Amino acid sequence: MDTSAKKIGAGAQARHSLQARIRWQDNVVTVGGDAPVRIQSMTNTDTVDAVGTAIQVKELALAGSELVRITVNTPEAAQAVPYIREQLDRMGIAVPLIGDFHYNGHRLLSEFPDCAQALSKYRINPGNVGKGDKKDKQFGQMIEAALRWDKPVRIGVNWGSLDQELLADMMDSNSRLAQPLTAKEVMYQALISSAVGSAELAQSMGMAPSQILISCKVSGVQDLIAVYRELSRTTRYPLHLGLTEAGMGTKGTVASAAALSVLLQEGIGDTIRISLTPAPGESRNQEVVVAAEILQALGLRAFVPSVTACPGCGRTTSTTFQELTQQIDNFLRDQMPVWRAQYPGVESLKVAVMGCIVNGPGESKHADIGISLPGTGEAPAAPVYIDGEKRMTLRGDGIATEFQTVVENYIRQRYGAPQPS
Repeated sequence: MDTSAKKIGAGAQARHSLQARIRWQDNVVTVGGDAPVRIQSMTNTDTVDAVGTAIQVKELALAGSELVRITVNTPEAAQAVPYIREQLDRMGIAVPLIGDFHYNGHRLLSEFPDCAQALSKYRINPGNVGKGDKKDKQFGQMIEAALRWDKPVRIGVNWGSLDQELLADMMDSNSRLAQPLTAKEVMYQALISSAVGSAELAQSMGMAPSQILISCKVSGVQDLIAVYRELSRTTRYPLHLGLTEAGMGTKGTVASAAALSVLLQEGIGDTIRISLTPAPGESRNQEVVVAAEILQALGLRAFVPSVTACPGCGRTTSTTFQELTQQIDNFLRDQMPVWRAQYPGVESLKVAVMGCIVNGPGESKHADIGISLPGTGEAPAAPVYIDGEKRMTLRGDGIATEFQTVVENYIRQRYGAPQPS
C-alpha cells in the first residue's frame, strides 16, 4: 500500500496531530501526524473460534485492512487471542490486532496476560468501564495493562453507550444556563468531554500522549461532521473516524462516504472504518473495499489501479464494454496481493474502458492505458491508447482477452524491476 501520501484539505496544515505507532513484530503502522490515513476493520466471527477468526483477519488484511479489531468479551475469547495471533504469524500475516473491550476488559487484561501481550492495541469505551466508584478504578486497571505491555489505546466513545452519569450532569448544568444549548448540542459536548477527559486521565496515569487515540462515533452524517470538527479543534490526539452503524448496502456506503469525505478533505481523521452491515452471504471485506475507494477517490491514498468506464447510453446498446470493465476491474483487484510486492507503484495505474467514440479516445488518452470499444453502428474496431498515444487496434471476438494481455504487458514493462543485462 501507498505509505507516502499525505493528508490534504483545509485543516491538514493546521492540526498536526500526534503520531502513534501500532506494531506487531517488524510491522509498524504509524497513525496520525503526517502518516497516511489508515484503514481499519473488525471481524464478526466468534473470537473463541480461533481458526475461523484468524482466517477472517487474513482475508481482511489481504483486502487492504491495516489494522483489524476483534471482540474480546469473555474469558474464553481472551484465551483464544494468543492462538489467533499464532495462526496469523504462521500464515505470514503481521497485521496488528486490536482488542475490543467492554464491561469486563479490566479483568480480562489482568487475568489473561498472554492475551494482553498478543494484542497490539486496546479499545476502551469509557461508557462501559464501570459505574460510580468503580469507574476510575477499572479504567485504571486497563491503562495499567497498556503501560505494562507497552500498548497504545483508543478511547472510543459511542453515543449509544455514552456515560449516562456524565450526560445527566451536563444536562443539569445546561438547564441552568440563561441561554441553554439544545439537547443535541449537549450530547455533542458530552461525547467530546468523555473522550478527552478519559484521555487526560490516562495521561495522568503515565500514558504518553502519542500512545492515545480517540473517537466519538455517532450514526448520523451531520452529527459526525459536527462532533469531529469540534474534536479536531480541541485536541491533538490521532482521531479514528466512522459512523457507529452505517447500515447495509448503498445506504451504508453513501452515508459513510458523505460523512468521511467532508472530514477527510478538511484534514480531519487518521484511521477510518466503514461499519457496513453485510448482506447475507456477503464478504466482510466489502467494508475494506469501500474505505479504500473513499481514500482513493479523494486522492489521499492509492490501493488498486483505477478503472474509468462510461455509464453507457443509446450509443452503447452492446454490453461488451460493461463486461470488459468488470473483467479488467476484477483482474486488477485479484492480482494486487501479489503485485504490491512484485510491481511497486502499480496501484497508481489508470485504465480506461470506454463504450463509444464520443469520449472514448479522449478518456483513453488521459489514462495510462485505455481502450475505446465500438458503439452502436460504429466500425467493429477498438483502438488502444498507451501513455496518450494510439498504439494498436483490436478486432474480432477476442478483444477482452487481448486487452487483458496488453494491460499485463504494460504493468510488467512499466513497474517491473529492470532485468539484469
